Amino acid sequence: MKNQLAGTGALLRLALRRDRVMMPVWTLVTTVMVVSMPGSLGSVYATAAERARAAASMNANSSMRALYGPVFGDSLGALTAWRGGVYAAVLAAAMSLIIVVRHTREEEETGRQELLSAAMVGRRAPLTAALLTALTANACVALLVAGGLAGQGAPGAVALGLAVAATGTFFACTAAIAAQLTESARAAKGITAAVLGAAFVLKAAGDAGTEGGRSALTWASPLGWVENVRAFAAERWWVLLLFAAAVTVQAGAAYALAGRRDLGMSFLPSRPGPAEGRLGTAGALAWRLQRGSVLGWSAGFLVAGVVFGGMADGAADLVGDNDRTREIIERMGGQGGAGGAGAQVAQGALTDAFLATMAGMFGMVAALYAVSSVLRLSAEESGRRAEPLLANAVGRLRWAGGHLAVAFGGSALILLLAGLGLGLGHGREPGAAIGAALAQLPAVWLIGALAALLYGAVPQYAAAAWAVAGGALALGWVGPALNLPQAALNLSPFAHLPRLPGAQALDPAPLLVLTVLAAALTAAGLGALRRRDTVA
Repeated sequence: MKNQLAGTGALLRLALRRDRVMMPVWTLVTTVMVVSMPGSLGSVYATAAERARAAASMNANSSMRALYGPVFGDSLGALTAWRGGVYAAVLAAAMSLIIVVRHTREEEETGRQELLSAAMVGRRAPLTAALLTALTANACVALLVAGGLAGQGAPGAVALGLAVAATGTFFACTAAIAAQLTESARAAKGITAAVLGAAFVLKAAGDAGTEGGRSALTWASPLGWVENVRAFAAERWWVLLLFAAAVTVQAGAAYALAGRRDLGMSFLPSRPGPAEGRLGTAGALAWRLQRGSVLGWSAGFLVAGVVFGGMADGAADLVGDNDRTREIIERMGGQGGAGGAGAQVAQGALTDAFLATMAGMFGMVAALYAVSSVLRLSAEESGRRAEPLLANAVGRLRWAGGHLAVAFGGSALILLLAGLGLGLGHGREPGAAIGAALAQLPAVWLIGALAALLYGAVPQYAAAAWAVAGGALALGWVGPALNLPQAALNLSPFAHLPRLPGAQALDPAPLLVLTVLAAALTAAGLGALRRRDTVA
């Protein structure tokens, strides 16, 4: 076994060096989201009586339980764990799956691992180094969260930090298994992301149906374990043992699989496809390569739309007379009514503001799809699968145009289905909800166009498009709750879109400007791609 781990230290140092920017940024974003919550929640619920009433209202509202889970205490720490614990765990899980797949399957896919393995590198050293890198990142998250929330109570801060880090480690091991099963990094990420999405759905369904996190569905999800640690509310330390057991089992499975396959191979090899017929064009090939992703995102957005549409009336009921909560929802989703934050706002107007908030969230998440789809070009080029195509009668613009058409067209499809789901879930005419979702398209296309420009002009920095999409998501989701200045919120293209449904008047100018900018950036990216050399 010792020889099989040879070179682990060198590979770990290499991985930490390669992730020296991504890991600190992701860690800080996750930490700031959590440690800023007490101040934000303290401004919303200033007294213990207000917090107790809010906790009781949230626990009685199945929509809010599905979205955030149950509240186990009325302290600022307990409300922080309720509001940000699961979502911080999701961010830690996303960070972990990217790290592990990047340093395992992606290295094999690009051929770099074959070069490294020609030296004194053991069979299981790459997997070990990848898991240790993810463990290091999650340990940093745990330390920062625990330190940032220590003022709310040291035991609760440590429990929440460990729960978030344990979730990240859990999904790091899930990604390690997926990397052994599949032949491409994209598929490994997709499988792990699907497991993460299923975990959230299980937790949401369990919490919606049963109070107190007692549902079997909640306990079947690792995200349900996060809330059942009960940070800042008589902590259940033994729940962390579930994470330890699951991590041990998954890591053992990943190591066993890694020892039973050849380098570059997988247990689920890709099927060879025909080179003629429906795949006779570059666009058809792009669709064949990306159709699984498009269909998966489409199904997920439709289901999520139905779920969140059904929450709309319940969310408006929960706001009640709390001026600060109403202000946050209106700031995220547009004006809920005239008269300022202190005015009594009609139920229908608050419902429209909530639906507008959800439409905006779908748009910001769709930007992640757009970036992923555009950067498929980079994966095809770095994996040397583009060279055989470009050596024939297929020009660069036709090849890239096929993938961009799938990226931009797929964005429109998944947002259309998200709007349809919102309308069906809320039980109203779906036309308004579909329009609200599709109004997000210009901003989604702009971020996708920026990814195309980076890929075409500076392919070595194309991954920076993820930071742009993530920054827009953070500004839109956390910014209003933290009362960031409007100048900061305006850095996101989504801040310039009309808030539908419920906007007083639809101004088409921002939609047109963002669309024109997206077209210009895409054209510039294609022009740069046409002039540069392919990536070696």
